[in-house]
Amino acid sequence: ITTKLWNTYHDPKHVPMALERCLKDLGLDYVDEFLIHFPISMQFVPFEKKYPPEWSNLDGEMVLVKNDINATWKAMEELVYNNKTKHIGLSNFNTQHLRQILSICQIKPTSLQIECHPHLSQEKLIRFAHESGIRVSSFSCLGGASYISLDMATTNDLLFVNPIILEICRIHDKTAAQVMLRWAIQRNTLPINKSSSSARMTENRGVFDFYLTKEEMKAIDSLNKNHRYNDPGHFCEGGFG
Repeated sequence: ITTKLWNTYHDPKHVPMALERCLKDLGLDYVDEFLIHFPISMQFVPFEKKYPPEWSNLDGEMVLVKNDINATWKAMEELVYNNKTKHIGLSNFNTQHLRQILSICQIKPTSLQIECHPHLSQEKLIRFAHESGIRVSSFSCLGGASYISLDMATTNDLLFVNPIILEICRIHDKTAAQVMLRWAIQRNTLPINKSSSSARMTENRGVFDFYLTKEEMKAIDSLNKNHRYNDPGHFCEGGFG
């Protein structure tokens, strides 16, 4: 079971409070993994006033605050020592962020969770994480499809109709989702994909009976355009000013 530390709780004194609230919500004594959600520190919002706080304070404003992320990580380490979580990790951190944490940590991050799909392959970041002994899991692994309804992507971003993907689907008699999940697995990443459809859940598990060739992997790699759909620098720009 994994949960995350939200941006408003980066102050070291708020880190254990945040996890305790998560444990209360989940009805647990500990979690398997606790991740820092974003390398973005925002103004503290009291639990009793607004929970979850999301991106705004009590005045409806997004307020960034100065914070030492090293101190936040040290507070995360204390949670391991106190048996509140077995592992700690990071989410949405880039290579430089990782280097910073690795330079001061006593407990190394066990995992990094990032947006990753054929339009955002994150090759260098994944390579550095793996070289550092950090497991990589990926969200939005099917690209922009789930962001269309949020006006954060358009139908032009759909990988499900990409000719390269469709040709590989034809060769293996697999769906576009299965091909993209297989691509993620063969890059030694752990794709996180959710669905409310039992048929889709079954489909998403059907990725272990075929293998993409080097040429097919390179063809999918060629679709990279370093495009991030879940980008706070875009959807929070107005709020941050």
